[in-house]
Amino acid sequence: MKLKELYDTIIKKGIEFDPRGREAVEKELEKVNQEYKKLSENEKKEFDLEGLKNPYADTRILYGDPNREVKNILIGVDMEVGELLLADRLNDKKLSRGTPASGIKKIDLVMAHHPEGRALAGLYQVMNVQTDILNKIGVPIAAAEGLMKERISEVQRSIAPINHYRSVDAARLLDMPFMCCHTPADNCVTTYLTKMVERKKPETAGDVVKILKEAPEYKDASAKNAGPRIIKGDKNAKAGKVFVDMTGGTEGSKDIFVKLSQAGVGTLVCMHLSEQHFTMAKKEFINIIIAGHIASDTVGLNLMLDEIQKKGKLNIMSCSGFRRIER
Repeated sequence: MKLKELYDTIIKKGIEFDPRGREAVEKELEKVNQEYKKLSENEKKEFDLEGLKNPYADTRILYGDPNREVKNILIGVDMEVGELLLADRLNDKKLSRGTPASGIKKIDLVMAHHPEGRALAGLYQVMNVQTDILNKIGVPIAAAEGLMKERISEVQRSIAPINHYRSVDAARLLDMPFMCCHTPADNCVTTYLTKMVERKKPETAGDVVKILKEAPEYKDASAKNAGPRIIKGDKNAKAGKVFVDMTGGTEGSKDIFVKLSQAGVGTLVCMHLSEQHFTMAKKEFINIIIAGHIASDTVGLNLMLDEIQKKGKLNIMSCSGFRRIER
């Protein structure tokens, strides 16, 4: 398929699996379009036009002709200069033929999960997703907006000094098409796990962990000592209302845990939790389960790839923590 078709499918599926619901996403896009119309001509020149149809600023074609045909893709969680050089080296030495089962002769696209380039610079913009999700589970909208506004500013400041285009420049010099799929994949794993938990109705925190390990990615991670684990509470603690929090760019406000408790959340399932966030979480009566960062990203990417494969057959080569598992 063409690179543009691949990219458009990712955005379409990201919206379809967005935990806020399609209507909320479409309203957000309409708001962006209306704001764009009010900009001056100079301001419009600086505006990222992709934002008019793609609600996820952390997902972009970073380098490459959108009309270029792609079939063989090297995919990983973190794809930076080293991985781009790996792709070029594999092509150069013709090692990318891989096993007969892979069918890969030449890598013609590198896909990252975590954002690079302008997608990394715009990561903080997708954090507004969390505001609506928090409101949806019972946190008052004013509280959600207030807490997230401060956290978004913090993330924006922390991202600003980064050399965003380092890997994109490498892709350009190597003439290697390069893209990233972040929030759309995270939407997939969030919706997938939420539905799984709702269907299974776990009674305890231990039951939640067992449910997670039914997914082969988490089972594989557990064998590598990186699987789901309870970091607050114990396996016999009542699960109560389970909140799966795995999308929206990065961790939210460290002060959100009291609001989650007040909203009736009994168990929080997330990819990861900083020590600062954990310190605040310990003050509340909430079970916390860390599903595993790379394993969760892998679930999201695999679910997205399953959707993409319905549009056209692609050959996938895995690296950088990712393992392809089809459903």
